[in-house]
Amino acid sequence: MELYSYFRSSAAWRVRIALAYKGLQVELHPVHLLRDGGEQHAASYRGLNPLGVVPTLIDGSQVLTQSLAILEYLEDRHPEPALLPRDPVDRARARALALTIACEIHPLNNLRVLRYLETTLGVGPEERESWYRHWVTQGLLALEIETARPGWCGPYALDSRLTFADVCLIPQLYNARRFGVDLRAFPTLGAIEKACLALPAFASTAPERQPDAPSEPTG
Repeated sequence: MELYSYFRSSAAWRVRIALAYKGLQVELHPVHLLRDGGEQHAASYRGLNPLGVVPTLIDGSQVLTQSLAILEYLEDRHPEPALLPRDPVDRARARALALTIACEIHPLNNLRVLRYLETTLGVGPEERESWYRHWVTQGLLALEIETARPGWCGPYALDSRLTFADVCLIPQLYNARRFGVDLRAFPTLGAIEKACLALPAFASTAPERQPDAPSEPTG
């Protein structure tokens, strides 16, 4: 398998986590989203992913896009170790938490949106980051309520079972921290993050561990 990824992309990190957790070998192809106006806009990459985003997974002759679809594909093809519970209600809950991140939080704060706000609509850097923090905070508040439900015993979003919810949550928290979101209001999410980052699948795929990560911190 081959994965087109960017070290700091939360969507790409989701897929890296799932691949590592399932013990699947993958060849990484870095796609720098900022260099030369964004390598994702190159015709060669657009031929694989017409939307010009990461990740893109190639498995044999199959080209797969969209991180949640890729997670589902990996779960179907490599069901163990599982990232979805067997119980239909728990499966729906795991998907709902993951989709809250992938569909309600991430689309409003990804690079394309933030760039459009600044370069096309003339929104200044402070207002742009205020936009980011507003929508991320709203989403994380909902996730905190959903996870800190009566009877929750941890250590993961669905108690002892690692699921899509955790795979999506940890990259989103990393992203939020970069933009100065105060995460102290989300103690349950923080506890889940701590538990997940203790696992090799999360730690080994973190942005700073990627081959395309810069040697010095970047903004």
